[in-house]
Amino acid sequence: MRNSKSIEKTPYGAISAGSDFTVSVLVEGIEEAVLHVRYDTSETESFPMSADTDGRLSASCRCEKTGLYFYAVEFPGIGFASYGDTIDSRVHWFQQTVYDGMYSAPKGFAGGIMYQIFPDRFNASPEPDEKAFPERVFHKDKSDLPSYLPDADGKQRNNDFFGGTFRGIEEKLDYLASLNVSIIYLNPIFKSCSNHRYDTFDYLQPDPLLGTEEDFTSLCHSAAERGMRVILDGVFSHTGADSIYFDELDRFGNGALHHPKTSPYTSWFNRRGDSFHYWWGFTNLPEVNEMDPSFSEFITGEGGVIDHWIGLGASGFRLDVADELPDEFIEKIYRAVKRHGDDTLLIGEVWEDASNKVSYGRRRKYLYGHELDGVMNYPARTAIIEFMRNGDGDLFMDRIAHLAENYPFSMMSNCMNSISTHDTARALTSLVLDDPGDREIQARTMLGHSDYLLAVEMFKLATAIQFAIPGIPCIYYGDEIGMQGFRDPFNRGYFRWDSPDRNVLSAVRKITEKHAELRDVLEFGTFNPVDSGSGYIAFTRRSEDSEVLFAVNTSDTAIHVIYKKADFVLQPWSYFFERIG
Repeated sequence: MRNSKSIEKTPYGAISAGSDFTVSVLVEGIEEAVLHVRYDTSETESFPMSADTDGRLSASCRCEKTGLYFYAVEFPGIGFASYGDTIDSRVHWFQQTVYDGMYSAPKGFAGGIMYQIFPDRFNASPEPDEKAFPERVFHKDKSDLPSYLPDADGKQRNNDFFGGTFRGIEEKLDYLASLNVSIIYLNPIFKSCSNHRYDTFDYLQPDPLLGTEEDFTSLCHSAAERGMRVILDGVFSHTGADSIYFDELDRFGNGALHHPKTSPYTSWFNRRGDSFHYWWGFTNLPEVNEMDPSFSEFITGEGGVIDHWIGLGASGFRLDVADELPDEFIEKIYRAVKRHGDDTLLIGEVWEDASNKVSYGRRRKYLYGHELDGVMNYPARTAIIEFMRNGDGDLFMDRIAHLAENYPFSMMSNCMNSISTHDTARALTSLVLDDPGDREIQARTMLGHSDYLLAVEMFKLATAIQFAIPGIPCIYYGDEIGMQGFRDPFNRGYFRWDSPDRNVLSAVRKITEKHAELRDVLEFGTFNPVDSGSGYIAFTRRSEDSEVLFAVNTSDTAIHVIYKKADFVLQPWSYFFERIG
């Protein structure tokens, strides 16, 4: 049932093209209704609804094309079915997502656990040869805050490094295995001049501070031996200004900036008149024209960037700012990734509901079966954090159920579920504190003792929820040992190998072990609301052969969850996550 207690749509969730959906209503005293359906912004078709023996009014519609259909139920002369039990004079359109039935989810990702690493900040082994990188500033003390103040020219250069390497990650694979990690997601590794490496210098080389191609391949090989895959950050909406392609300093003699008439890269970059355009106005990030044939072929063609890195051992990509990449370009990336088999993954950075996203005046086609296998599930993060802060269980359940209905479930099962990322405050911080906005305050703010203890208890329950909802739970490096910090760069500190909070680590390990134990259900098990209220939620994940009940209580009193005549008692600040059938 979706959004209204008086209106029901079957089947639940997204459907494949060529399938029917049926809408039924049962409202006391009403014997006539009309189902209105439109394909996205096209004209509306109307279907009279017929009564069955129980008095329910029903009508069906066939969806021939992939995309979004919207439906509304009108009671002639009265109004439209609305939210809850109400009838309103306004039209209330409900969404029906239709995807390509030929789509097949990649093998081996859903049901796993992802671990996100910001490569410079994870493990510096060996320690960097600072003389080999004279333009970079290295932290002697690994407990330092990342640099956040502008230099004498007023620029934030992001050129401070802690020295993380591929070999350093490889050395910690057994640690990741102890967390039952099956997917490692690396923020950008392409050669760059900044510590975040989103300003690509060369798409075909790893940053030398991280190591060589051989080091990367060794990491992927060692990860595979432990049942782990590595996916990379694909940054294709802009390059770095000092890249070999744009060449701001004219070091290579054929960059687009200084040689626009002769450079083979000039057509790669967006221009307005004689001026190049920069991504969101950042002059170190010239904006790329992704549909330029030369650039598109370089990234997605045979032997291109996608082939290069998957050939070295990667198993897929996460696309940076996917909403700024044309659908046609994403489709090319998708085909390039899938050339390497059905066990490769492509997910996109989308902050909103990806099923109905509109960007730059166009309805996006991410989840129709030709572009992405999943997205970063920021709406779920918002739902978890806000539930932990305000206790509104009904709102949380509505938000997750809304996603479960709008997304093709095989794709939702491959969404990246995080409660922290490199672009958000760390969970421990955001669960308790509001962002003050001021960088100086952010830099010096750490949780006091009582706030920290509260944040830890909230974090444990938030993590349990993260691991129970549909999708791939993703641990942001260091969250599992109690690291804090507001948004970039304070969420990007060096991993505290010498001072982990073992209480937090033990709690996270317990959750990952339970998730691994229940993987057969969590992989593609449906989401089924059971109960919710102030301070608590309960739902099941159900497969053909088994069922898992999850419930969490964030209140200070015990609650009872009744399911299939069984009474489950949750003590204050606890969760239940068990197989029940």
